[in-house]
Amino acid sequence: QEQPVESGGGLVQPGGSLRLSCVASNTIFRTNTMAWYRQAPGKERELVASITTGGGTNYADSVKGRFTISRDVVKNTLHLQMNNLKPEDTAAYYCNSPSVPSWLFANYWGQGTQVTVSS
Repeated sequence: QEQPVESGGGLVQPGGSLRLSCVASNTIFRTNTMAWYRQAPGKERELVASITTGGGTNYADSVKGRFTISRDVVKNTLHLQMNNLKPEDTAAYYCNSPSVPSWLFANYWGQGTQVTVSS
């Protein structure tokens, strides 16, 4: 099973924007809900946003109105548009699917992409 490949992170000032991308496995991407997760140093991993195969979305309260998740079914790519970034958004961001079996979820993690929000 190929691991997902995340990209698009970087250093940005508060109030800035970034767009993250995740190229995922065709088999997983096309038939499952996909999601972005993040983990800050010393904190547990948290679900940021998810999107179903039908396009339905959900967001953590902390990012509602600022982040937008989307999926490109042609390119098997998941995106996260992040606007009005805050220092508390600083974390490593990962994509995965919350609807796959637990054994696959546990093993389907990429390298992540680091987002740092600082002035």
